[in-house]
Amino acid sequence: MSTRRSISIDGLSHLTAIPVATRIGPLLVSSVIAPFNPGTRDVPESVEQQYANIFRHVGLMLEAAGANWSHIAKMEFWTPTADRGALDPFWTEKFPDADSRPSRHTHVGEGGSARASFIAYIED
Repeated sequence: MSTRRSISIDGLSHLTAIPVATRIGPLLVSSVIAPFNPGTRDVPESVEQQYANIFRHVGLMLEAAGANWSHIAKMEFWTPTADRGALDPFWTEKFPDADSRPSRHTHVGEGGSARASFIAYIED
């Protein structure tokens, strides 16, 4: 059986004994990803900056796990606004090929700030 490895990154951590992500073999799964400014628990006012922080945190998690954006299979977002225009520029920047994008589920009107999670598959 593959060994489970907790992933940690600079600038984002949970207040409890929960890693930001976990890798078991080729599977990488994140915990909830908060939009905190790196190294703080401050949430930016603009949803655009919240998404910028989330995508920064995801990139660092992928790197720490030996992966990159091409390994993402699914992302899930919880957003306070129905305006997906704030999310889509980040999405298309990381996944520019319309024929090769991960699946995505966006929960609208959930809470006061944006949050996310992801599943990735990393072939060694």
